[in-house]
Amino acid sequence: MRANATDARESPDSGFALRLADVLLSFYFRSMTQSDRYVAPDLRRGRGAPSRDSGRYEALRLVDESDGWDIAEDPAPLRTEVSEERPRSLINYVSSPDLSFDRTINPYRGCEHGCIYCFARPTHAWLGLSPGLDFETRLVARPDAAEVLARELRAKRYAVAPIAIGTNTDPYQPIERDRGIMRACLEVLQAFRHPVMIATKGALIERDIDILSDMAAQNLVRVGITITTLDADLNRRMEPRVPSPARRLATIRRLSEAGVPVRVMVSPIVPGLTDSEIEPILTAARDAGAKAATWAMLRLPLEVAPLWEAWMDEHYPARKSRVMSKLREMHGGKVYDAQFFKRVRGEGAYASLIAQRFTKARKRLGLDAALPPLDGTLFRAPPRAGEQLSLF
Repeated sequence: MRANATDARESPDSGFALRLADVLLSFYFRSMTQSDRYVAPDLRRGRGAPSRDSGRYEALRLVDESDGWDIAEDPAPLRTEVSEERPRSLINYVSSPDLSFDRTINPYRGCEHGCIYCFARPTHAWLGLSPGLDFETRLVARPDAAEVLARELRAKRYAVAPIAIGTNTDPYQPIERDRGIMRACLEVLQAFRHPVMIATKGALIERDIDILSDMAAQNLVRVGITITTLDADLNRRMEPRVPSPARRLATIRRLSEAGVPVRVMVSPIVPGLTDSEIEPILTAARDAGAKAATWAMLRLPLEVAPLWEAWMDEHYPARKSRVMSKLREMHGGKVYDAQFFKRVRGEGAYASLIAQRFTKARKRLGLDAALPPLDGTLFRAPPRAGEQLSLF
């Protein structure tokens, strides 16, 4: 088999349509389930997405077709490929009014966890790659991240505020075990006494308890552990390379016992699929040592919507209609609304019911107290090697 590039603008009367972004995206979304780059399940074991279609910015799409030789070929299973990027800056400043932070860092692009619902998938289209299988198999590591971070923190104009890590792709995804980029960044933040908020599904965070417990003692860190479901089978299908729910609860316990404040993030809540688990997840997390809890509804921006629908067709076709109708009910007839304050939780009767259930369960379990704000007053740049220490 070979990948052949074909012009996405095949129709002679499609020039005007291509100038309209909504028409182009609509065509892309409708065609996803009949993807030219659909990959058979036995070739993508342990992966979330069913296809590797080109991103929305590409004028050409790739099509797998025979090379013309009458020789039987067995398609190769998907392997994880990692390239490297040397960024000039690492801290990404954001101004979203519905976020509790204003800056983030990302040690990696793409995420091997392969969560089918991941709202970060569309970012791979910026790289000319597929938000589907490329997002979880063609990863980008940033080996100089810690060095760049230290340089930015030393800048005279830098004003300290908590840095969020894990808001886009998981810093404790499997390749971190070999790369160690997240740990190197943590070591920089520890040396600078800089506050940090970490979100992850990865049990690998336990490796860094030595750093996290030291920072927690100075009120410099808090961790959010995401638990989407307690059903191991659903977890394996929806989040194929994420530790099991039981393993994540064990991580909450280990962090809590080490003095690291942990909140459980019940996210995303999938209507008609995981919404019945809100109370059991909160109870299990409280018993494991979580001190707070937050939630978010399923979000399907851009390419995530057709990927999600194709996944439902493959795994839970009987539930698809209910799931999608509830999403449309919460987003004014659309599967997703990107408006601030609506994108994360939706609106309407169903969204209100979920919010009430979560609020009542969280209060009953003692998870409704906000974690204390992180301390930014300890921040200071450590001396460089060979630099004379100050007497004051």
